[in-house]
Amino acid sequence: MTATHDPGAPAEARGIDDGGRLGVVEHGLSVLTLALLTLLPIAEIVLRRFDSGIPGGTPFVQHLTLVVALLGGALAARDDRLLALATGSLLPAGPLAIGAKSIAGFVGAAVAGLLARSGIDMVRLEREAGRNITEGVPVWAFEVLLPLGFAVLAWRIVRTSYRSHAVAGVAAVAGAALGAWLGAGLPFNWSDPFSPVIDAAQQVALPGGPESYTWWLLALFVGAVAGAPIFALLGGAAAIMFLSEGVPGSAILIQTYQLSTKPTLASIPLFTLVGVLLAEGGAPHRLLRVFRALFGWFPGGTAVVCAMLCAFFTVFTGGSGVTILALGGLLFPALVKDGYGEKFSLGLLTASGSLGLLLPPALPLILYGIVAQSPIEDLFIGGIVPGLLLIGMTAAWGIRAAITNNVHRPPFAMSEAGAALWAAKWEMLLPVVIVGSLFSGFATTVEAAAIGALYAFFTQVFVHRDLVVGKDISRVAAECASTVGGVLLILGVAVGLTSWMIDADVPGRLLELTQQYIHSQWTFLLALNGFLLVVGMLMDIFSATFVVAPLLVPLGLAYDVHPVHLGIIFIANLELGYLTPPVGLNLFLSSYRFRKPLMEVAAASLPMLFVLAFGVLVITYVPWLTTGLLGMMGRL
Repeated sequence: MTATHDPGAPAEARGIDDGGRLGVVEHGLSVLTLALLTLLPIAEIVLRRFDSGIPGGTPFVQHLTLVVALLGGALAARDDRLLALATGSLLPAGPLAIGAKSIAGFVGAAVAGLLARSGIDMVRLEREAGRNITEGVPVWAFEVLLPLGFAVLAWRIVRTSYRSHAVAGVAAVAGAALGAWLGAGLPFNWSDPFSPVIDAAQQVALPGGPESYTWWLLALFVGAVAGAPIFALLGGAAAIMFLSEGVPGSAILIQTYQLSTKPTLASIPLFTLVGVLLAEGGAPHRLLRVFRALFGWFPGGTAVVCAMLCAFFTVFTGGSGVTILALGGLLFPALVKDGYGEKFSLGLLTASGSLGLLLPPALPLILYGIVAQSPIEDLFIGGIVPGLLLIGMTAAWGIRAAITNNVHRPPFAMSEAGAALWAAKWEMLLPVVIVGSLFSGFATTVEAAAIGALYAFFTQVFVHRDLVVGKDISRVAAECASTVGGVLLILGVAVGLTSWMIDADVPGRLLELTQQYIHSQWTFLLALNGFLLVVGMLMDIFSATFVVAPLLVPLGLAYDVHPVHLGIIFIANLELGYLTPPVGLNLFLSSYRFRKPLMEVAAASLPMLFVLAFGVLVITYVPWLTTGLLGMMGRL
């Protein structure tokens, strides 16, 4: 997977436009939506003290997450930042690259067009049902954003394809037209776009007949290899399977809408907002000063600092790439200046970009809890020791390198440590505020995330004054929406594919097949590690959670693996997948950020890959690391 552009760079430097007037509207809506998403849960906390609340407050927050997903997906498509397999970018410039871009644009626009057209039928049915979110606000008023959002997404894919090459643009237009035709099922009634064009599921058919679905899936796979967005791979697969059974594509969007109303899903954009606010302000410099003052004096101090600082940011950004892109330019020179070799520094930072995914309140833990129906608080507790173990092993590798190369160590200075701590006191208190509000029972998961977002906003804007209300906040909101929107877009279509797999009893068949060949828990865990390593290499952690986790939960129960332990194994392996060649996400992000050849980054990261792989095996085969704290707290 890859994100091909630096989110912090100006639009001109990334080779994109700002979307014109539509871009201004999108930025304004991003600010408004994230502001409401933050303030409504906090208002609920306050009003709860007076035995009151906001009528429809919780449903509104849930539906605002849908708005963020579609807004962010459109922004990510505009900036050519939709997550995709990186294989297409490996081709040299020339006819092959143009061909890959054309195929990728065709597939991406086709799936977006199909979902846009299918969404019209879903809205029509919802209008007939007449359901309301709250008094006077119909459900269809929010559902209509789905076809509109995917239509804008298709248009943006066409535009970015045209900017690449005219042939790619024409291919994307053809793909969008094909997708709209497939989504309609029958000829589209332009005189009344909300007319019932699909009266029965049996009228919907896959071109070529149900038996042709294998060829359609093969074509989709070719598009994915060429660089089509991951949402197109998952959404297209779901559409093909549904259509092959005579079920309209609107079934996917019904599942997407239902996902957006999950009670804790809103915490994902809110925690991402926390990370982006910190990254865009002066927090990285203040936190680096703190960690260097406290730990820089002993062997490997700077390497230890890098591991800790990267983990701190990744907790909030969820391994989205913000950590490497935001901190790489700060930490790489610091490592080299202190005497660490460039190769070691490159490998360390590439590996550290995904540290912290097991520590509360990391987004993958929240998402896994939603999908696997496992208590999120238990996952937070269960991930603490394994998360610290991986950070500790990374730090230990840094200490080894420092001793081997006789790296210079500055003396410890109490005055500098005190001054650094005082300067960064607001950032250091942030995890305490979030986790404390959650575990004290003061706030729910979404409310704790909203507290963290408001806290980060207040400290970066009014205390440190690193960001200015207006242009800076508009940029930060758009960056947050773009980062998390691409992820939520994938989740929205992935849940449709998951729904089909459950209806087809794929988990049950997989369980039967696994038990036929694997008879011990240890063998199952080893096979699980290998499988998840491949999944983590090819898919982002969020879409993998929605597609793969429902398949693994029944297997874990069958082999007597504690549900929380299974969740930590799952996330730890996917964290490792970010570093696995040839298409681990962190490899491409580092290659882009440090302007190094991909193979050079992969070679530099191999030692850290083996170190962390050993850590994942320890986490897998020593379940006490996960369940020990839960047992001490009486939560087993």
